[in-house]
Amino acid sequence: MKVLVELSDEQVGVLGAVTGMLVDVDRTISQLLAVKEGLLAVGARLSFEIGADAAAAVDPGLPDSYAGDAMDLAARAVAAEFAVALQSSDRSLQRRMTEADAKVALFPAVWRAQGVGAVTAGQARAIVDAGTHLDDESDRDAYAAEMIDLVQAPGLSPSRVGRAARRAAERRQPRTLEDRHRDARRTRKSWVKDRADGMAEFGVLGPAALIHGASDRLTAMGLGILSDATARREAGDDRCLDEIRADLALDLLLTGAPAGHDPDGLLAGVTGAVSVTIPVTALLGVTGPCAELDGSTPIDGATARRLAADAPGWDRVLTHPITGAVLAVDRYRPSAELRRWLRARDQRCRFPGCGYLARDCDIDHTTDAATGGPTDAHNLGALCRRHHVLKHQTPWTVEQLDGGTFSWTSPTRKVYLDTPPPPNTGTPMRDDRPPF
Repeated sequence: MKVLVELSDEQVGVLGAVTGMLVDVDRTISQLLAVKEGLLAVGARLSFEIGADAAAAVDPGLPDSYAGDAMDLAARAVAAEFAVALQSSDRSLQRRMTEADAKVALFPAVWRAQGVGAVTAGQARAIVDAGTHLDDESDRDAYAAEMIDLVQAPGLSPSRVGRAARRAAERRQPRTLEDRHRDARRTRKSWVKDRADGMAEFGVLGPAALIHGASDRLTAMGLGILSDATARREAGDDRCLDEIRADLALDLLLTGAPAGHDPDGLLAGVTGAVSVTIPVTALLGVTGPCAELDGSTPIDGATARRLAADAPGWDRVLTHPITGAVLAVDRYRPSAELRRWLRARDQRCRFPGCGYLARDCDIDHTTDAATGGPTDAHNLGALCRRHHVLKHQTPWTVEQLDGGTFSWTSPTRKVYLDTPPPPNTGTPMRDDRPPF
């Protein structure tokens, strides 16, 4: 029996009107994104100008790396100005500045086409990504013209444009694929992205042959487990293939020995470590705030209790019963109490918008110790290395106010306040007075 979907004349009219509006809105957004990229490109050029002036002022007797540092610090300072104003990450903004400058400078025709609505932002991104490694300007211009003409055909989504663009760029590549792959291998990396409901995503960028080979091995292992229906039934294993592959990958990463990189057997003893904040109510299984991984990612109570049971030591964080502010930190095995107190208070880098975890940050004197700044809780804070350097070597300045609030002043004299993030605790909000 077939299921037929039919639309009334009125529904057809509504659908057509909404589709037309969506097309208009999407075109407008793409055009506005082109304007934004133009402004980011101006910022990139401005940072280059500022950095060039700073590099020219470097003592000629110093190594060339000092001039390079000046250029990088200028880019950081400008990106931080943009990012804090936009409530974004300055690392991401600096990357987008670089990408925008590359699009505007290397593919001006594509940028202009996006600005007038001839190509969408997704199509433009696919064209630029595929042609980034074309070094000759005439080749880039011819490639861009070919792709702009191509996307006028209907039905060309960014993924289809990407495939066509890679083929068109490949025809114009002056370098062999072997040479380009050798350079591309230098970009291999891994990363983690937090997801909802106590989950996270682990990604790896590497040579295609190795990635596909690893995926094929996980699949073969998973199919081997699935093939033993009797054992699965007895064990109550109802996992699907995707779940099994994910479990196998994590098992191999957490327990496998990197034989190819460990001739002396030293790396095999390295174990993974995580930092978990567990409210007492979560330990007891009582309804209340959930446990958190590294101060940012919620995890379920059962996992938190298993980790707590196996932990070699705990930090106990004492909070104000009304405001929830951190009052003190102690440990059953005492060590650097002040450092623990600061990390419990700050939880992450104290530059506005930065999410680097406090455990990965420097403990910085807000007022330098060399100029008389005391080593106490009211003059210390967690800063990641990027923002630690930004504070000392660019026009950005910071002072610490009451309650651990950091007041940052940008090169354009705008002031941004960063307050300590609330701890992972439940408090009756009857009083907003500070604990001190």
